[in-house]
Amino acid sequence: MPSVLSVNVGRPREAAWAGIGRTSIDKRPVTGPVLARRLGLDGDRVSDTRHHGGADQAVYAFAREDLDGWADALGLEVPDGQFGENLTTLGLDVNAAELGERWLVGDAVLEVAAVRIPCNDFKTWMGRCGYDDRAWVRRFTEEQAPGAYLRVVVEGELRAGDKVTVVHRPGHGVTVRTMFRALTTDRSLLPELLRVDGLAAKSRARAEAYVAGTTGSATGA
Repeated sequence: MPSVLSVNVGRPREAAWAGIGRTSIDKRPVTGPVLARRLGLDGDRVSDTRHHGGADQAVYAFAREDLDGWADALGLEVPDGQFGENLTTLGLDVNAAELGERWLVGDAVLEVAAVRIPCNDFKTWMGRCGYDDRAWVRRFTEEQAPGAYLRVVVEGELRAGDKVTVVHRPGHGVTVRTMFRALTTDRSLLPELLRVDGLAAKSRARAEAYVAGTTGSATGA
């Protein structure tokens, strides 16, 4: 059964290399129960609130299997939390999860809501940790395995070792990977996002703008 291998948290740290001069990407595993609240895990805090955080990005999940793939590609071990994820999962294809899918983890219910788009701070962080960060944003994007941002639908405690039970799957087929491709490499997929009830506001705005633009072009033609 899928499970949480590690729960990772971090607080803002001064970092001259980061875009805003501080970062919370350095997540470390914790033991014992952690309360998942509407805006994130206790003990974890976002630095760049313009681009990260909020209810649609409360918790970030990334699969251990995908970290292992990167370890093979990079030739170095990639520890839990290295990608800034709060939950390192095991036995769960995070990128095949549907938007709106709900997971029971401990006492908390989490909902798949959004995707992580790689940025220059992520690239620099990897380089500073000793990894080959050349063309990192492009390489991460080409992998199309971004992990998932989760909403906290029901607040509750969770911990490493908890099972991950899928308690609701919408059935529309629009996955984490679909969203990532739509927002990065294949804008023609943006209309697919509009099939998702409760789609994150920023993603909905981009999808609606794309549809309006293509409709306008067709009308103009």
